[in-house]
Amino acid sequence: MDGAHYLGVDIGTSGTKALLMDETGRVLATATEEYPLHVPKPNWSEQDPGDWWRATVVSIRSVLEKSGVSPDSVRGLGLSGQMHGSVFLDASSRVIRPAILWNDQRTGEECAEITERVGAERLLELVSNPALAGFTAPKILWLRKHEPENYRRVTKVLLPKDYVRFRLTGEFATEVSDASGTLLFDVRNRRWSEQVLDELEIPAEWMPPAYESP
Repeated sequence: MDGAHYLGVDIGTSGTKALLMDETGRVLATATEEYPLHVPKPNWSEQDPGDWWRATVVSIRSVLEKSGVSPDSVRGLGLSGQMHGSVFLDASSRVIRPAILWNDQRTGEECAEITERVGAERLLELVSNPALAGFTAPKILWLRKHEPENYRRVTKVLLPKDYVRFRLTGEFATEVSDASGTLLFDVRNRRWSEQVLDELEIPAEWMPPAYESP
């Protein structure tokens, strides 16, 4: 097929969906690749980030094959995905442990600790959110307390779609809507909150650059 084409990929909780369209917005093909959700303990919810990547590759290949479109004609790719999941990477950019997802409820004690250390009103002032179990910050504190060996290996913390972006591009990045669900992002000023990071003793360099979506 002639002309420019565009891919959309959504990294969901039950599977990854890819969509291919032409420059008029006409959908040419869709594909979904599912993967498991793991519950190793009550109130836990985890996935293997490698499953997201494999599903992304399979679903993109599928829509290209279904449509007969040449990969060379693809001019852009948009990503969306489940929010709040925490992907911990080591110095070699390898996944340290399964991702802790948005619906995981293990971090009640860490949420209370964050509220006590930062203050409930100050949290709202600094990051526009209360401490909730699904957010990134309490998961980092949980890792520090319960898996110290893994915690010591961390050099980067990514959200689900941003891990896939990294695998596609080699770039660490996020955008402000996802960053706002980490409990570490100053939503009003569109930057990581130095105050909250300092209060919780989380290295700022663990967080990727945050951009506005187009």
